[in-house]
Amino acid sequence: MNIFIEYPKCTTCKKAKKFLDENNIEYIDRDIKLDKPSYDELKKYYLSSGLDINKLFNTSGMLYRDLGLKDRLSNMTIDEKLKLLASDGMLVKRPVLVASDKTYFGFKEIEWKNIKGK
Repeated sequence: MNIFIEYPKCTTCKKAKKFLDENNIEYIDRDIKLDKPSYDELKKYYLSSGLDINKLFNTSGMLYRDLGLKDRLSNMTIDEKLKLLASDGMLVKRPVLVASDKTYFGFKEIEWKNIKGK
């Protein structure tokens, strides 16, 4: 079963959820603020995404800016970045869709069209 991790107030998350519903893609809904991904989950998601670790950060969020992460990330290890992401769900780029074969960070309709679980 797909896992859809979202922040309900996020407009991109709302668009992604609508896409899933309209395409009859089943998922378990999870609020990133109330049930943030753990370090182990994020490590697994990162590895299955195929993305650079820095792409997992919500760079447009206030917390990202408040922590000055733009300048700090380059000096951090992957492990340190995963621990930081696990510390607060608002640091994670969203929505996150954990599908059977891949994890997607952010909503790109063209990529999501290949999701299994319809």
